[in-house]
Amino acid sequence: MSNPEVKNLEAISKAIDQHNSGCPYPAAEVRMNPFEIERLGWEEIRGLPIVGDPDLGTGRFRIVCSRDMDGEDLEEVEAVGREYVAVTPAGTEPAPPIPDLPDPSRN
Repeated sequence: MSNPEVKNLEAISKAIDQHNSGCPYPAAEVRMNPFEIERLGWEEIRGLPIVGDPDLGTGRFRIVCSRDMDGEDLEEVEAVGREYVAVTPAGTEPAPPIPDLPDPSRN
């Protein structure tokens, strides 16, 4: 990597860290001028996709928060749940209900 590429990577990496340390929503993508993306030849930085944005000048970038995505570029998946009924043989006590699993996001 050349020196300007290293400086770009460091600046973007610091901006990602700054965003993630001050926001409960993680960074979702990095936006850059398409010319810059082509010049650098990068597709992602630290696992975040780099998205072309012609409204940004060369030498500039923007970290996009996952909260600000407003559903754009997000895939919607419909989940179908099924309710199961436990059946026990006659003359035996039914098994106790299975408790709900704790929600790991509620600490």
